[in-house]
Amino acid sequence: MPERKNIVTMKGKPIVLLGNAVKVGDKAPDFEVVAKDLSAVKFSSFAGKICIISCVPSLDTSVCDIMTRRFNEEAVKLGDDVVVLAISMDLPFGQNRWCVAADVKNVYIFSDHRTASFGQAYGVLIKDLRLLARAVFVVDREGIVRYENIVPEIAHEPDYDEVLETVKKLL
Repeated sequence: MPERKNIVTMKGKPIVLLGNAVKVGDKAPDFEVVAKDLSAVKFSSFAGKICIISCVPSLDTSVCDIMTRRFNEEAVKLGDDVVVLAISMDLPFGQNRWCVAADVKNVYIFSDHRTASFGQAYGVLIKDLRLLARAVFVVDREGIVRYENIVPEIAHEPDYDEVLETVKKLL
């Protein structure tokens, strides 16, 4: 599996990411994650929709919590042609507990803990921690990546306006 060094930092410390770098214009790789009910879900099951993929290290941290709540709020405004997927390495049980406590109902929450299929396919798997880097991808109805941002400092939020502008252009 390819390694990429010094792409991002965690509290200023460089970290190594594993997997394949995904760039704008690439065909979005398929992956399999685990839903809150422990069922396996393939990304290809969302074909034909505009997808925002929000990738976070852990829903139990403040920035991940803020980011996922923000995308939950935005999902309502974007309409039925857009789906928001939030992916972390958290166990599905913890994700479900967090969703109930945070009243998050408009985002599909998935775990990559089983095989790191998403983390490897999109190049966001943190080597030494087996967590996912903070990143956002937008995939159009044809399955092409139209936006990609691996946030340079994991402790920072992404640029929500850039993500939403990209999605609105695709609608």
